[in-house]
Amino acid sequence: MRGVHVVMAVRNVSAGLAAQEAIAAKIPGARMDVLELDLSSMASVRRFASEFESLNLPLNILINNAGVMTRYCKLSCDGLELHFATNHIGHFLLTNLLLENMKNSCRDSGVEGRIVNLTSSGHFMTYPEGICFDKIHDPSGLNDFIAYGQSKLANILHCNELSRILKEEGMNTSANAVHPGVITTNLFRDRTIVSVLLNSIGKIICRSVEQGAATTCYVAMHPQIKGLSGKYFANCNIGSPSSQASDPELAKKLWQFSLQTVSS
Repeated sequence: MRGVHVVMAVRNVSAGLAAQEAIAAKIPGARMDVLELDLSSMASVRRFASEFESLNLPLNILINNAGVMTRYCKLSCDGLELHFATNHIGHFLLTNLLLENMKNSCRDSGVEGRIVNLTSSGHFMTYPEGICFDKIHDPSGLNDFIAYGQSKLANILHCNELSRILKEEGMNTSANAVHPGVITTNLFRDRTIVSVLLNSIGKIICRSVEQGAATTCYVAMHPQIKGLSGKYFANCNIGSPSSQASDPELAKKLWQFSLQTVSS
């Protein structure tokens, strides 16, 4: 609706094309592309980044929106705990691969670039040490809810360290984390009881997709956000994340661990 050319990065291409068609029906002239991306696979992330670059489009806004919540702590195709692989590592690698484009777009247009990471208030529910690094390659014994919280904590720490690096480089690009609220999506599809509860009372206690997207769109587009970076937003306002999410040393440690992971 704001005239932005949107590139939809989707795991299910047929669902993405259906969404594109629905949007086009409501907003004639909307500019959209649909590209396949499975964030649990580093090969898929690299393939997507290459396909995006071939479009020769500037990149001003990057919204790292994907998230999974599974019943068990499984391994991804790259041998990483699946929540961590999809919710953090996939986004970390994608951001790094697209960052040069964002920097160039920012310089050429003079418009601030914005990176938005979707996190969750679930980041409060994690391990005492914040990130259990020694369990990323061996998730046996991990609690799936805690593993999800760990991955959401990683989203905030990623933003914080990325924000620090961008400021250090003098780049006019921000990185912020957003908690969208509990939304009636299929995030809980692998959790039968939770899914049934949300489907029955979700309309009362949960936000619609449109309501849930409000803070994301606000942080990605609103002029009031200009110059703000390394922040945590909820309900279209700056919120207060956990003490672990505000730990700069943990953020640096996660950054180095993530760099080693995507480079190996």
